[in-house]
Amino acid sequence: MDLTDRRTEVLRLFEAGVAAADPYRAVAGALGADKPALIVAVGKAARRMAEAALAAYPGVRAIVVTNYENAKPLAGAEVLASGHPVPDGNGAAAAEAVIAALKAASGPVLALISGGGSALLPAPAEGITLAEKAEVNRLLLASGADITEMNLIRQQLSRLKGGGFARLAAPNPVRALILSDVIGDDLRAIASGPTTESLGTAADAIARLKARGLWDKVAASVRAHLGAAPAPAPLPPVTNRLVGSNGQSLAAMAAASHSAKAITAPIVGDVADAAKAICDAAGQGVTLWGGETTVQIKGTGLGGRNQELALRIALEAERRDWPECWVCLQGGTDGRDGPTEAAGGLVDSGTLGRIRAKGGDPEALLANNDSNAALALAGDLLITDATGTNVADLGILIRL
Repeated sequence: MDLTDRRTEVLRLFEAGVAAADPYRAVAGALGADKPALIVAVGKAARRMAEAALAAYPGVRAIVVTNYENAKPLAGAEVLASGHPVPDGNGAAAAEAVIAALKAASGPVLALISGGGSALLPAPAEGITLAEKAEVNRLLLASGADITEMNLIRQQLSRLKGGGFARLAAPNPVRALILSDVIGDDLRAIASGPTTESLGTAADAIARLKARGLWDKVAASVRAHLGAAPAPAPLPPVTNRLVGSNGQSLAAMAAASHSAKAITAPIVGDVADAAKAICDAAGQGVTLWGGETTVQIKGTGLGGRNQELALRIALEAERRDWPECWVCLQGGTDGRDGPTEAAGGLVDSGTLGRIRAKGGDPEALLANNDSNAALALAGDLLITDATGTNVADLGILIRL
């Protein structure tokens, strides 16, 4: 198998992992006979999830809130596009539409929840503006906070998160089908848990912000709200069901490879540590992993956690003087990595040479968080367009 064949193979395996998270199939297999009065789909996979529900329950009112890339018209549904990863005015308007629909519902509510829903449906707590809430989100993203920590804080600043959705729907019952983009599949963390209990309290959120050095950087209204926030009302009856996850996609890649070795522990934490852990685990053959890393933003460049991890793996392989030809794909299953058009990177043993031949310095670009520019010089950006799903990140490395 030459280098071109290996690049083709890692793409095939990645596509198998993404296909296993198909939202339509996940929802269609989990619907019951009871027809809801309202369908609300939120997240990067919302459109496909709603499509499956409407096929089973034609004529039911449906609201779909998703990111701009996935916001195509859907017959029978009101499709609303909003900003991700930073909330915007369209998202705030979508949140108000959802809140009004929940309050007006005449019967059971079917919630279809997927990753990205937290940023896509911002409903700031009273006294906090959207701009102030968006700035909290931006600060958390830049701090290297993981998704669970970010969502714990977001929940305390929202009318919909941390069970707020279910409370607004009461007394109507809520059934939620959830596609997980969170490693470990804690339902409270997926889209900030609109139909679950919260991950913590306002006091916990204050402690996390202080630990990250962000308490004095957030707006005074945010500090005032967290300092005076009452305990939330009890969660009304709700049924939550997981219908897709990163682990299921990793298993699908393993099945498609037949001879691959999967790293059993999710790849999480700082990208520099993750690159070393992956290279430590990767022997001869095909190695697979799933997870979601974090990036400390210290420069002014453009990139994302998957592009940066791919570039760091290339540099780590060079440091270890891997003699053989190797190929590595690291990508987000949603088709978008950070504020870029790329899903991640597809690097090989010639990547660094191609960057340097174009006049780039891989380590300097990395220090400026400019992995997108570095991989573009090599022709190694992974471009998939929006996939319509989201179950975190997947990686494949071939050493033969």
